[in-house]
Amino acid sequence: MVSGSQILQWRPMKVSDLASVSAMANIIHTDFFEADAVYQERLQLYPDGCHVLQDGDGKLIGYALTHPWLLYTMPALNSLLDQLPSEPTTYYLHDIALLPQSRGTGAAREIVSILADHAQRSRFATMSLIAVNGSTGFWQKQGFKPDDRPELETKLRTYSDDARFMVRYLG
Repeated sequence: MVSGSQILQWRPMKVSDLASVSAMANIIHTDFFEADAVYQERLQLYPDGCHVLQDGDGKLIGYALTHPWLLYTMPALNSLLDQLPSEPTTYYLHDIALLPQSRGTGAAREIVSILADHAQRSRFATMSLIAVNGSTGFWQKQGFKPDDRPELETKLRTYSDDARFMVRYLG
Protein backbone atom coordinates (compact mmCIF):
# COMPACT_ATOMS: atom_id res chain seq x y z
CA MET A 1 0.00 0.00 0.00
CA VAL A 2 1.40 3.39 -0.90
CA SER A 3 0.60 6.76 0.65
CA GLY A 4 2.48 9.47 -1.19
CA SER A 5 6.03 8.17 -1.26
CA GLN A 6 5.55 6.13 1.92
CA ILE A 7 5.09 2.38 1.88
CA LEU A 8 2.91 1.14 4.74
CA GLN A 9 3.15 -2.45 5.87
CA TRP A 10 1.40 -4.55 8.51
CA ARG A 11 3.67 -7.05 10.26
CA PRO A 12 3.49 -9.27 13.35
CA MET A 13 3.95 -7.41 16.62
CA LYS A 14 7.09 -8.10 18.65
CA VAL A 15 7.77 -7.56 22.34
CA SER A 16 10.13 -4.75 21.36
CA ASP A 17 7.14 -2.92 19.78
CA LEU A 18 5.15 -2.70 23.03
CA ALA A 19 6.50 0.68 24.16
CA SER A 20 5.50 2.18 20.80
CA VAL A 21 2.09 0.51 20.93
CA SER A 22 1.45 1.95 24.37
CA ALA A 23 2.58 5.41 23.25
CA MET A 24 0.25 5.25 20.22
CA ALA A 25 -2.66 4.12 22.40
CA ASN A 26 -2.13 7.10 24.70
CA ILE A 27 -2.38 9.44 21.69
CA ILE A 28 -5.24 7.70 19.88
CA HIS A 29 -7.43 6.50 22.75
CA THR A 30 -7.50 9.35 25.24
CA ASP A 31 -10.92 8.18 26.45
CA PHE A 32 -10.06 4.46 26.59
CA PHE A 33 -6.96 4.07 28.77
CA GLU A 34 -5.43 0.62 29.05
CA ALA A 35 -2.32 -0.22 31.06
CA ASP A 36 0.81 -1.53 29.38
CA ALA A 37 0.11 -4.92 30.97
CA VAL A 38 -2.99 -5.28 28.77
CA TYR A 39 -0.94 -4.98 25.57
CA GLN A 40 1.77 -7.27 26.94
CA GLU A 41 -0.75 -9.92 27.92
CA ARG A 42 -2.61 -9.87 24.58
CA LEU A 43 0.69 -10.36 22.76
CA GLN A 44 1.70 -13.15 25.12
CA LEU A 45 -1.66 -14.94 24.94
CA TYR A 46 -2.22 -14.68 21.19
CA PRO A 47 0.75 -13.39 19.19
CA ASP A 48 -0.93 -14.42 15.89
CA GLY A 49 -3.56 -11.75 16.52
CA CYS A 50 -1.19 -8.84 17.25
CA HIS A 51 0.10 -6.66 14.41
CA VAL A 52 1.75 -3.29 13.92
CA LEU A 53 1.69 -0.92 10.97
CA GLN A 54 5.01 0.59 10.00
CA ASP A 55 5.83 3.26 7.48
CA GLY A 56 8.67 3.19 4.95
CA ASP A 57 11.09 4.51 7.58
CA GLY A 58 10.19 1.69 10.00
CA LYS A 59 8.22 4.00 12.34
CA LEU A 60 5.16 2.39 13.91
CA ILE A 61 1.96 4.26 13.07
CA GLY A 62 -0.77 1.76 13.97
CA TYR A 63 -1.54 -1.51 15.68
CA ALA A 64 -4.13 -4.26 15.95
CA LEU A 65 -4.88 -6.50 18.94
CA THR A 66 -7.19 -9.47 18.39
CA HIS A 67 -7.81 -12.86 19.96
CA PRO A 68 -10.24 -15.77 20.22
CA TRP A 69 -13.11 -15.07 22.61
CA LEU A 70 -16.74 -15.87 23.45
CA LEU A 71 -19.45 -14.43 21.24
CA TYR A 72 -21.72 -11.88 22.94
CA THR A 73 -19.23 -11.21 25.68
CA MET A 74 -16.57 -8.55 25.84
CA PRO A 75 -13.56 -8.04 28.05
CA ALA A 76 -13.80 -5.03 30.31
CA LEU A 77 -11.61 -2.10 29.32
CA ASN A 78 -8.18 -2.08 30.95
CA SER A 79 -8.51 -5.63 32.21
CA LEU A 80 -6.34 -8.71 31.95
CA LEU A 81 -7.82 -11.89 30.49
CA ASP A 82 -5.57 -14.32 32.39
CA GLN A 83 -6.22 -16.90 29.69
CA LEU A 84 -8.14 -17.40 26.47
CA PRO A 85 -11.30 -19.53 26.47
CA SER A 86 -10.69 -23.24 25.87
CA GLU A 87 -13.60 -23.29 23.41
CA PRO A 88 -13.78 -19.83 21.82
CA THR A 89 -16.82 -18.99 19.71
CA THR A 90 -15.67 -15.79 17.96
CA TYR A 91 -12.57 -14.00 16.81
CA TYR A 92 -12.61 -10.75 18.81
CA LEU A 93 -11.10 -7.51 17.51
CA HIS A 94 -10.00 -5.83 20.72
CA ASP A 95 -8.44 -2.77 19.12
CA ILE A 96 -7.38 -1.47 15.74
CA ALA A 97 -5.78 1.93 16.11
CA LEU A 98 -4.10 4.22 13.59
CA LEU A 99 -2.19 7.46 14.08
CA PRO A 100 -3.63 10.35 12.05
CA GLN A 101 -1.00 10.13 9.29
CA SER A 102 -2.07 6.56 8.45
CA ARG A 103 -5.80 7.23 8.27
CA GLY A 104 -7.39 7.31 4.85
CA THR A 105 -4.64 5.13 3.36
CA GLY A 106 -6.60 1.87 3.32
CA ALA A 107 -4.52 0.49 6.20
CA ALA A 108 -7.57 -0.24 8.39
CA ARG A 109 -9.36 -2.02 5.56
CA GLU A 110 -6.19 -4.03 4.87
CA ILE A 111 -5.75 -5.25 8.45
CA VAL A 112 -9.43 -6.21 8.66
CA SER A 113 -8.91 -8.35 5.55
CA ILE A 114 -5.77 -9.92 7.05
CA LEU A 115 -7.64 -10.66 10.28
CA ALA A 116 -10.67 -12.09 8.46
CA ASP A 117 -8.40 -14.44 6.50
CA HIS A 118 -6.78 -15.55 9.75
CA ALA A 119 -10.15 -16.06 11.43
CA GLN A 120 -11.42 -18.17 8.52
CA ARG A 121 -8.25 -20.29 8.44
CA SER A 122 -8.68 -20.77 12.19
CA ARG A 123 -12.27 -21.94 11.54
CA PHE A 124 -14.11 -19.18 13.36
CA ALA A 125 -17.67 -18.61 12.19
CA THR A 126 -17.70 -14.98 13.34
CA MET A 127 -15.61 -11.95 14.13
CA SER A 128 -16.90 -9.51 16.74
CA LEU A 129 -16.00 -6.13 18.16
CA ILE A 130 -17.25 -3.06 19.96
CA ALA A 131 -17.45 -0.02 17.70
CA VAL A 132 -16.70 3.29 19.45
CA ASN A 133 -16.04 6.90 18.43
CA GLY A 134 -18.68 6.87 15.69
CA SER A 135 -16.95 4.04 13.79
CA THR A 136 -20.06 1.93 13.15
CA GLY A 137 -20.22 3.05 9.51
CA PHE A 138 -16.62 1.99 8.87
CA TRP A 139 -17.26 -1.43 10.38
CA GLN A 140 -20.44 -1.89 8.36
CA LYS A 141 -18.38 -1.33 5.20
CA GLN A 142 -16.13 -4.16 6.43
CA GLY A 143 -19.08 -6.57 6.66
CA PHE A 144 -19.95 -6.16 10.35
CA LYS A 145 -23.54 -5.72 11.47
CA PRO A 146 -24.74 -4.16 14.72
CA ASP A 147 -26.18 -6.78 17.06
CA ASP A 148 -28.18 -4.82 19.62
CA ARG A 149 -28.84 -7.20 22.50
CA PRO A 150 -30.40 -5.69 25.60
CA GLU A 151 -28.23 -7.86 27.87
CA LEU A 152 -25.10 -6.15 26.49
CA GLU A 153 -26.23 -2.55 27.05
CA THR A 154 -24.83 -2.09 30.57
CA LYS A 155 -21.41 -3.43 29.61
CA LEU A 156 -21.34 -1.38 26.39
CA ARG A 157 -21.95 1.85 28.34
CA THR A 158 -18.69 1.17 30.25
CA TYR A 159 -16.95 1.82 26.91
CA SER A 160 -18.91 4.85 25.73
CA ASP A 161 -22.44 6.08 25.11
CA ASP A 162 -22.16 5.32 21.38
CA ALA A 163 -20.60 1.84 21.78
CA ARG A 164 -22.15 -0.83 19.55
CA PHE A 165 -21.55 -4.57 19.58
CA MET A 166 -20.99 -5.76 16.00
CA VAL A 167 -20.61 -9.16 14.37
CA ARG A 168 -19.30 -10.27 10.99
CA TYR A 169 -20.31 -13.73 9.85
CA LEU A 170 -17.57 -15.57 7.98
CA GLY A 171 -18.38 -17.98 5.20
